[in-house]
Amino acid sequence: MFKEWVYSKDNKDLGLLLLRIGIGIAFIAHGYPKLFMGGAEGLAKGLTVAGIPGGIFAAYLAGAAEFFGGIALVLGLFFRPATFLMAFTMLVALIFHLSKGDPFLKYSHALESGIVFISLIFVGPGKFSLDEKLFGATREPSVRESFELSSKSV
Repeated sequence: MFKEWVYSKDNKDLGLLLLRIGIGIAFIAHGYPKLFMGGAEGLAKGLTVAGIPGGIFAAYLAGAAEFFGGIALVLGLFFRPATFLMAFTMLVALIFHLSKGDPFLKYSHALESGIVFISLIFVGPGKFSLDEKLFGATREPSVRESFELSSKSV
């Protein structure tokens, strides 16, 4: 019984839901000050000093990716495009910190978050998502499943 519970597909989808909600809320909290509390101005100055182009526009784009991307994660809506944009934002953040010579503890958040977002691109939002409800199945058959299906038809 334990094995069925631990390895059930429903539990994987529940785990994805919890991960999406937790990471999504965290990024809503990261993006909100940039968009609505003047945080973009400070970020723009830092980006300019680090040699990253775009200034205030890039800072607002980062805030929008974090805030609206976080909402998309929580809802599981337009999930893969949102996680792609958030992974790109974390790549820029990583470059920003590395160009300043920051130690690992300063850039680890961007690195770890980027890894999570890249992984989520491949995994998808799971069945407890608006993407699943609105657009149908979010998962293609695996290579093994495709092979098994094609060998049955022979």
